[in-house]
Amino acid sequence: MYNDLMPTNSYEIRICDSCGLRYPLMEAHPFGTRCPACMGETRVALRRQLIHEPGPVRLFALNTKKEEKLRDLQDSYSLGTGLAVLLDNIRSAWNVGSILRSADGFGFSHAYLCGITSTADNEAVTKTSLGAEDSVPWSYHKDAVRLIKGLKDEGWKVYALEDHERAIPLGLNAQEQVPALQVLIVGNEVTGVDPELLDLCDEIYYIPMRGEKKSFNVAIAFGIAAHALRA
Repeated sequence: MYNDLMPTNSYEIRICDSCGLRYPLMEAHPFGTRCPACMGETRVALRRQLIHEPGPVRLFALNTKKEEKLRDLQDSYSLGTGLAVLLDNIRSAWNVGSILRSADGFGFSHAYLCGITSTADNEAVTKTSLGAEDSVPWSYHKDAVRLIKGLKDEGWKVYALEDHERAIPLGLNAQEQVPALQVLIVGNEVTGVDPELLDLCDEIYYIPMRGEKKSFNVAIAFGIAAHALRA
């Protein structure tokens, strides 16, 4: 089991039975089916075909414990905004730092770092965040699906950036009344946003591409989406 590898055309979302980490598993994962956080046994939550070059990236949002919810809401109101970002299993610490820096620039009130996403005190993150880890409140959550369910119970609107059959072009999201609490989910650089997160989204957006490539880097895509949501 320790050395089991996924085929190249698919991936699994796994949950650790010991620590509860939810993460995607692809071929050549160095830990096999063992949890990358605690090396515990894991189980399959779902299996999906791998889109080797996904379309536009997508976005989500989550939250669970009441204390965290209340603190996050207080942070949102103090900043005059209820717009948060959820990073779902982002592999690159540099991408995490870049997203935090853009989140600061666009006035996001919170960053939810989920699954295998590096936390904002990681040295590699701080190389690209350039201090934004101190200006954007953040929290770490092992299971983004559990978090998002909690946020929805609190009245948050959940959006994702992803290439999906439900997705509409970014920019067609004009609303007569902007929700007070909104969370945008961006997903893993290879597997995208967790399918169970997409099922919980109120809206899914994609960024229309004009060239030959099918997608932007996740940090670039977040910046584009953040600007659109702020427009």
